[in-house]
Amino acid sequence: MVTIIDYKKRTTQEGKEFNVLVLQSDIEMVQSKETGRIYATAKTCTISCTFNDVICEGLKGRNIPGSIERMECEPYQYAVPSTGELITLHHTYYYNPNPRTMEQEVFGKPVLRAAA
Repeated sequence: MVTIIDYKKRTTQEGKEFNVLVLQSDIEMVQSKETGRIYATAKTCTISCTFNDVICEGLKGRNIPGSIERMECEPYQYAVPSTGELITLHHTYYYNPNPRTMEQEVFGKPVLRAAA
């Protein structure tokens, strides 16, 4: 499950405004590669929608099925909000509306089932 935590306005290349929903995954514990310490985090991403501001505001806090997954992409520069440090990232996150199975979580790939 993911939670709608906010919405934001975006503008198309033609100058038309639209809203995107900000989604957040459940909390997960991650080990720092630098310090080895455990910290809590949650993945976020946005999805386009056709809703106006009033509907988007009303959707905040609503849970929807699916997950937020990591996807490799072309490298891009990102400024860390807390420090302003510029880093290069090679991944992004996207919303997958199909809930993942336990096998996919454990093995990280689709499970092929034998025909009965």
